[in-house]
Amino acid sequence: MSVTKPTPHSYAGVIRLGQTRFSAALSLAAFLATTMGLSVPTLAATGTHGGNTHPSETIKATGVVFEDRDGDGLRDQEEPGLSGVRVSNGETIVTTDDQGRYEIEIDAKDATVFVIKPRDFMTPTDADGLPRFTYSHKPEGSPPTQYAGIAPTGPLPASVDFPLVRRPEPNRFRVVMFGDTQPRDLKEVDFIAHDVVAPLAAAEAQADPEDRAAFGVTLGDVVNDDLDVMPPLNAVVGRLGLPWYNVLGNHDMNYDSPDDSLSDETFERIYGAPYYAFNYGPVHFVVLDDVIWSGIGPDRPRGRYKGGLGERQLTFLRHDLAGVPKETLVVFLMHIPVWEMEDREAFYRLIEDRPHTLSFSAHTHIQEYRLLGPEEGWTSPHPHLHVNHVTVCGSWWTGKTDENGIPHTTMRDGVPNGYSIVHFDGPNYVIDFKPARRPASHQMTIFAPDFVTVADAARTEVLANIFTGLKTTPVQVRIDGGDWIDLTRSSEPDPYYVRLKQAETGPNPPDGRPLPNPAASPHLWKGTLPADLSVGAHTIEVRFVDHFNRTFTDRRIIRVVPNPADADAQTDEQGQNGR
Repeated sequence: MSVTKPTPHSYAGVIRLGQTRFSAALSLAAFLATTMGLSVPTLAATGTHGGNTHPSETIKATGVVFEDRDGDGLRDQEEPGLSGVRVSNGETIVTTDDQGRYEIEIDAKDATVFVIKPRDFMTPTDADGLPRFTYSHKPEGSPPTQYAGIAPTGPLPASVDFPLVRRPEPNRFRVVMFGDTQPRDLKEVDFIAHDVVAPLAAAEAQADPEDRAAFGVTLGDVVNDDLDVMPPLNAVVGRLGLPWYNVLGNHDMNYDSPDDSLSDETFERIYGAPYYAFNYGPVHFVVLDDVIWSGIGPDRPRGRYKGGLGERQLTFLRHDLAGVPKETLVVFLMHIPVWEMEDREAFYRLIEDRPHTLSFSAHTHIQEYRLLGPEEGWTSPHPHLHVNHVTVCGSWWTGKTDENGIPHTTMRDGVPNGYSIVHFDGPNYVIDFKPARRPASHQMTIFAPDFVTVADAARTEVLANIFTGLKTTPVQVRIDGGDWIDLTRSSEPDPYYVRLKQAETGPNPPDGRPLPNPAASPHLWKGTLPADLSVGAHTIEVRFVDHFNRTFTDRRIIRVVPNPADADAQTDEQGQNGR
């Protein structure tokens, strides 16, 4: 019996039945169906916060993690097993023996097994760069939903094997970070392609090889409810040529699911396990699923979600961190901000003894850099930065369109849509915010009128929106190269965004879908102009020092004009003098 090699998107591991080898994405039943010309289910994973809400008996999954020297996803005789590699069922974690073998208990009807990628190795990726590191065991498949879940996988294979390709990973590397891409349809997929992906791909192509990104992450809300948009979006993001990890967001769920455990069946079919861990270089990354779905039912025609991890996921995290040295930088990737998780303090207690931690979320369509403290329930002496990250889609692709037909989609805190590049160097990191359609130097906006009278100068406000500002960020202003004066942080809507929103109700509203209402910006500073400004043009300079001790400066020109009475008197004088 001949077996066709599995396509790259189906790689998860190798199942060996007798002398026949084929991908772990194919169960025995699926393999037989393939030889009969039937369709093959794609790889997936199951189980979220609590796993199967109706647990059945357990069975043991066994397999080998091996070095895939020829990169074909299949284990050949000369390809050795890898010892010391961790494998998980989403709760417990086991380690491979000196032959690369593992054994782990799983639910007999609904389970996920995944490998925790070690340093200097890589799992297979599909044509769009999606990493394939999980095996789903769901003999009866997913229940029917609007968007397809996981096809029946059949009986558990005799061996579920995971291929890893050796690849040296440096101490210093870069990661591309996307907040909500969230396209509603293919038109918005095209916005992403032209607004973010194409310019980023060009920049990556021009960079020196050692300066190119190692991988990318989308921090949830990959799409906006229509889960059929996921594959075309994956194809666009895949043009970056990077391994690309995806976090589950509240708009990525099966809304017709009766409970949380079945709310991510489509996501898992396409991307794999909803929470997991992997290593790159000296850094440990943990992807969390912090969206809990209430489900629908006779008394709940519309489901609801909330932020949280659940006991099963916390148990996985506890076991995972037990195998990570304390001095290692651990980066947590989630969708809902950590301060909105109902069990955040249980999460904090698991990580507070670590000197090097960092976390990212998206979801709010507001960018906020926040050092956790007692207000959020953080009690550790070790600082923890949580970045509620800028979104690629900004304000959901709303607002006036530019000459290319792309909405300006400024976020409701006044921050332009965009992405970040995170530079890692051992336990240290630096984050670069990259605004879309603007130069990299655009790190703030300065709001002041175009002109002001001499009399009004002293009561005229200057506001600076510092896109990556924390509460403690020092922000200063000076006029015409004079002394620097501290600005005061203020929580209020960004005046530029307010002006954009007000234009929608004017006599000539702009094209494009209406913007959402303004939100209080967490990174706005303000002060007033000096009272002694002379008539003429003046330069307003604003500078700030970011969390990584870098100084950024921007400028705006303002004109000071005579008071109306003074202007009238000057006109009369000029008339008398024949001017």
